[in-house]
Amino acid sequence: MSVIFTKSVTGRRGVKLPNSDVPTTGTVPREFERKTPLELCELSELDVVRHFTELSTRNVGIDSTFYPLGSCTMKYNPKATEAVAGMHGFAHLHPFLPQLRHGGSLVQGALRVLYELEHHLAEITGMHAITLQPLAGAHGELTGMMLIAAYHRDKGNKKTEVLIPDEAHGTNPSSAAIGGYSVRPVPTNPETGMLDLKALEDMIGEQTAAVMLTNPNTLGIFNSQIQKITEIAHRYDAQVYYDGANLNAILGRFRPGDAGFDVVHINLHKTFATPHGGGGPGAGPVGVREHLTDYLPISRVIKRDDNSYALNYDFPKSIGYIAPFYGNFLICLRAYAYILLLGAEGLKDVSSHAVLNANYLKQKLSTHFDVAVQHTCMHEFVLTAQRQAKAGASALNIAKAIIDAGFHPPTVYFPLIVKEALMIEPTETESKQTLDAFADALIDIAERAAVDPAFLHNAPTTTPVSRPDEVKAARNMDIAFQG
Repeated sequence: MSVIFTKSVTGRRGVKLPNSDVPTTGTVPREFERKTPLELCELSELDVVRHFTELSTRNVGIDSTFYPLGSCTMKYNPKATEAVAGMHGFAHLHPFLPQLRHGGSLVQGALRVLYELEHHLAEITGMHAITLQPLAGAHGELTGMMLIAAYHRDKGNKKTEVLIPDEAHGTNPSSAAIGGYSVRPVPTNPETGMLDLKALEDMIGEQTAAVMLTNPNTLGIFNSQIQKITEIAHRYDAQVYYDGANLNAILGRFRPGDAGFDVVHINLHKTFATPHGGGGPGAGPVGVREHLTDYLPISRVIKRDDNSYALNYDFPKSIGYIAPFYGNFLICLRAYAYILLLGAEGLKDVSSHAVLNANYLKQKLSTHFDVAVQHTCMHEFVLTAQRQAKAGASALNIAKAIIDAGFHPPTVYFPLIVKEALMIEPTETESKQTLDAFADALIDIAERAAVDPAFLHNAPTTTPVSRPDEVKAARNMDIAFQG
């Protein structure tokens, strides 16, 4: 497919505007004006429509193929919730509209959505209060660390570090570091796949501000020692942070607040079936236990005695603003509709089917790949392709080959503690037929790799772009188009 610049024809236009019949006034100072004309494409409307329509058919997404990314919960987004987010009364609201006015308000419905979604998420997670403002999971992590820092500051605690398991998501140490703390990794017990409790007890102390955990963890294992971990942390007034990226696995079955977690972030774009990927949109609400509520970001939605809703800014200990206006409202709206659509029992079914699908797929694949940790998994599992790599077919080669079978590859080389990792999460939205087809494709690749690993080295061969030299591309980037 040609890039759009090569389709340009001198003098061709998609639209022609009449000469202006009103005086023009320059608003840009002359020193900021371009000295040379823009090198824009010259195309008709039809040229543009056909180009981008063809380009769209080459995109890969959850609507077009199975997307088994481990640790990412790339599940189908119901179109019913998309329709709700597109409703005129929500989609066309302006954030500067007045909250209350004589004769009614245009935003009372939106404020009610935010208020009720906060309460639904608080019930689901077992937390006391929620802020919907963070715009992504990593943004939620940073918000959580800011809340923890504010808490320790307020108490006069001299805390300097955060303890994080070595199999944690990469954003965990980044968020802790940006929050002003040094980071120390806690090792994982290779036999159990859980955080090493003895190592945690040896490392924790008065200097520890927080312990960050993901449960189930990135190996897909539910940590049976969670309550013991929170008890150890609280001895030193360290806060326990729950990375909610894997909340889909325990939805309706386990509430982090009940196990003693102090802060939790929730990826609405993972657990609650809202759009995910491409840099956004997303939303990462944060929940806290009661002792942290004073530090939550402003503004906060309150319900008045007359059952109307308003934004309250009167929280002196708040960490302040962490996002423009009130968060990513239409993403929150989708999640609100999703929760109402499924109800309590439906949300339990989500986690049940997610766990069932993962264990079914793991069992089918364990005959041809080694499992990183022999343990009943939750919503995801990690295979290791070390056996195939020794024969000349690495995890990367296997991931490239699965593209030719019509599937998006699983996550590779993560978590870092597993060599040649293939991390797979099928989610609850995929059928048995899809899981069987994916398993058969991976099994076929494993069998062929055992006798002829070289066949993988040029994969994929069916895509518009085949096998780039990734090392060369990273070291010698050429991002300027030359016509």
